[in-house]
Amino acid sequence: MNPVLKVSNLSIAFGGLKAVDNLSFEINSKEIYGLIGPNGAGKTTVFNCITQFYVPDQGTVEFVNNKGELIELNKLATHEIIQHGMVRTFQNVELVPELSVLDNILVGGHIDFKTNFIQQFLQTPKAKQEEALLTKKALDIIEKVGIAHLAYLPAGALPYGVRKKIELARTLMSNPKLIILDEPAAGLNDKETEDFAQLIRDIRDEYECTILLIEHDMGLVMSVCDRITAINFGRFLATGSPYEIQRNEDVITAYLGEEDDDE
Repeated sequence: MNPVLKVSNLSIAFGGLKAVDNLSFEINSKEIYGLIGPNGAGKTTVFNCITQFYVPDQGTVEFVNNKGELIELNKLATHEIIQHGMVRTFQNVELVPELSVLDNILVGGHIDFKTNFIQQFLQTPKAKQEEALLTKKALDIIEKVGIAHLAYLPAGALPYGVRKKIELARTLMSNPKLIILDEPAAGLNDKETEDFAQLIRDIRDEYECTILLIEHDMGLVMSVCDRITAINFGRFLATGSPYEIQRNEDVITAYLGEEDDDE
């Protein structure tokens, strides 16, 4: 196997409360990997530690970047991580509602701009060429995620399920090696969730990237993930295939609670 992300002995506490407690797991290249647990288990906190929104109290996060270099994410600032091929979405869709679908997706290509503000303002030949190349890339991505007919509409006027697709499409502009999805199916109906699950698979295959996701919809998790790690109160419970996780006694107890012996 080829690990692309390795989390080792990760811990962080807030006001004396351990949100993540000595957690370790690793994700292989081109896997769709799930991180699950009951509400308050510390899943989003783990994501925030990986992407350095939070600085962990203990542990390391190592990532094989898009140049094949092993880097320690703990030593990077949050804004530097995208340059190494790791991007993320958030629980709440983060779009600029007044901008078109195309312009929102173009925002994701900002790290590829080589021309400076003056060149772009003056629309020099180099700036025009760069803009044309990135626009073509964005339109290709919009086509692949199935929303090409909406490219020039304002993002804020579109249904929630479409906005989720826009946010995912935007991550592809930076040529990601690892995409982190925080609750991608939140707010979606059953049909939208099914479509989104297929989109996740298609993106993994088309762009040959790795995907790490948090999700409460167990139907999506079990249908789309190659492997899953379950946590509770920030602690490791189990890692395995969807089949193994569904049958793991510790995971069942964490979700359902201890059975009453009198029943």
